[in-house]
Amino acid sequence: MNDGEIVLVHLSDLHFGGHADLEQLDELERFVPSLGAGAVVISGDLSQRARHGEFQAARAFVRRLRESSPVLVIPGNHDAQWWCSPFGIRGQRCKYKKYQKYFGPDLTPTLEIPGVIIGSALTSHGVAIASMTWNLNDMAVKGHLPKTETDRLTSLFARAEPGAARVVVLHHNVLRGQLSGRMGLARWRVAQRRLLDSGADLVLCGHDHQEDAGQIGETLAVSTANTHSKRIRGNRASAFNLIHILPDRIQIEHYRWVREELTFRRSDVAVFARAAGAPAVAEAHIGPTG
Repeated sequence: MNDGEIVLVHLSDLHFGGHADLEQLDELERFVPSLGAGAVVISGDLSQRARHGEFQAARAFVRRLRESSPVLVIPGNHDAQWWCSPFGIRGQRCKYKKYQKYFGPDLTPTLEIPGVIIGSALTSHGVAIASMTWNLNDMAVKGHLPKTETDRLTSLFARAEPGAARVVVLHHNVLRGQLSGRMGLARWRVAQRRLLDSGADLVLCGHDHQEDAGQIGETLAVSTANTHSKRIRGNRASAFNLIHILPDRIQIEHYRWVREELTFRRSDVAVFARAAGAPAVAEAHIGPTG
């Protein structure tokens, strides 16, 4: 590890339940602690149907990871019981009641470790007016990023130590999926501008079930983590992301599942400059900005 280097493990979309890939999840418990990360981030969809048994299994998984490093967890759209309050007709509390029972009351936790501050934003609102699009297939799947969330993140990052890396965690993918062709957020152009304006260096997200590394504009790196369930896209191997944050760059590595070996192997690497206005280098996928 280089001087000033911070290492994060980025997982997403575990989907404990009928679609969970138990061999992968077992290996993650063994493999992730061996990477020496300063923190593990899980960007939502811990469950498949927001059932008690699924959350119990996910909570046990998280507790085992916490034996070796801090873990930050946020809810995804599968973790919200949106059907109890579509369009918020019965308020918001019932949607997250089960999730909060197992992972605590804070839906947008913050984690600070030396050299980095990680703030999260809630984008998983279920069937909500601001998440609606003209595509009926988006109902209960799309998310939205309220201005109140990015305003809170902007204030959080403004108070951070000079030079600290500023990381945003949200569930829905902020870059278009290469296989799905879909954005995770409604009004994604506005969401991207708000994330750029927040002062963040890096966004961690999931939802699309395909790993990716890219950029918004020329300053904001994006890590999109894959799923560790059997609901993968294009018959590809699952993957998680290992992130190295250095003073001048952010490196995102994909660790792909090799089923024949029952382990993960390092594969693609993308590197993005941290300096304001500097272009990305290496295998950078440039996300849409307009």
